[in-house]
Amino acid sequence: MKRTFLALSLMAAFASTTAYADPLLSGFGGERGFGTRIMQPNDDGSSSQLTLPFQINFFGNAYSNYWVNNNGNVSFSGPLSDFTPSLFPISRAAMIAPFWADVDTRNQTDNLPVPFMNNVYLANPDNKTVVVTWDTVGYYNQHNDKQNTFQLVLKDQSATTGRSGDFDMEFRYGQLQWTTGDASQGSNGFGGLAAVAGWNAGAQTNSYSLIGSGTQNVLGLVNDNNTGTDGVWRFLVRNENLPGSAPYNPVLPTNIDDGTAGWIFENMPVGTGTPIWIDPIVATGYDYAISNGPLVNGVTLLPGVGDGRYDIWLMEGGEWKLFAADVAGGEHFEFGKSVDQFRITGIEVTAAINPDSPIAFSTGLWFDGVGNATVTQTALTVEVSAVPEPATYGMLAAGLGILGFAARRRRRG
Repeated sequence: MKRTFLALSLMAAFASTTAYADPLLSGFGGERGFGTRIMQPNDDGSSSQLTLPFQINFFGNAYSNYWVNNNGNVSFSGPLSDFTPSLFPISRAAMIAPFWADVDTRNQTDNLPVPFMNNVYLANPDNKTVVVTWDTVGYYNQHNDKQNTFQLVLKDQSATTGRSGDFDMEFRYGQLQWTTGDASQGSNGFGGLAAVAGWNAGAQTNSYSLIGSGTQNVLGLVNDNNTGTDGVWRFLVRNENLPGSAPYNPVLPTNIDDGTAGWIFENMPVGTGTPIWIDPIVATGYDYAISNGPLVNGVTLLPGVGDGRYDIWLMEGGEWKLFAADVAGGEHFEFGKSVDQFRITGIEVTAAINPDSPIAFSTGLWFDGVGNATVTQTALTVEVSAVPEPATYGMLAAGLGILGFAARRRRRG
């Protein structure tokens, strides 16, 4: 049976409070402080070919040029006029999309408090940074009763990592008020085929759609984050590897926000034989539920935490039943069947797994097929007195070959 390995890195570096800093970068000159207006008001248009101030390695493809497209994305193989978004991966375009939807900037007067809004701007504040801003943009057909403002920021990190082409991409959201243009089955800016945020390299394992993409929930990107500042999402592209390919560069979740300390990883492309690292909160145990895609038929748990042994529970008949006790970490344990829910317990309080630690606990999920998986993870927590971070973390980092750490992020209580 074909199986996929999905490694869940419980790296939990969520800060305890929300940051309210302005998510948008500005001060770059021009009529709005976002730099140079790079295209006239249009529908489905693009800039001319632009030159990056640094080369990027976009999952094995080196790019020095790019196009800014009116419809909320940049592309690397040519301009892109597609106005109706699709969940990634798609085969036709290498692109990075903070908000791919049917942007229409032709209405420059209605509902706008000052001139020169509803435009797209470009700034290169230094030779290591590109900032593209879609400023107060409306939607097709010439509507701007609702307006979106968002940015794409590309940052050269080759000097930091020592590898040419390494870069960060940031999606920054100032306001999101609509999801869909009229020609994408939308009505009054909603419904139909809604906006998609993420990136696409034309391959199943090198593309990702952020949570909420393709639904009206994509508007929630402005109120959530993976950096500690609402509306700011940061992803690292390192050594041809996409976010999720290594424990120091995980795909990050969104809080379920129902008080359960749960996290959801939605529409993750799952490929055979390749671990995908994701990053939720840590605790003394976890419940896992697969709501979409292949099921789980085995698990590999992290050695060296506490006594390094765990209990595995499976959901049977609506109740948790102990399936295996005292399972050793580091060994692949087969369930002998495929399941959509399981539980891990036995992480000792004395192991002092600290929610503020960037490296804590990893779980390897083995899937029974290939597809897009949606995994919900709910922490089992216990309140204890604060304890210092143990030396265990250093040993784990060395053992896993971890080269860096995830950014600190907010945990909502």
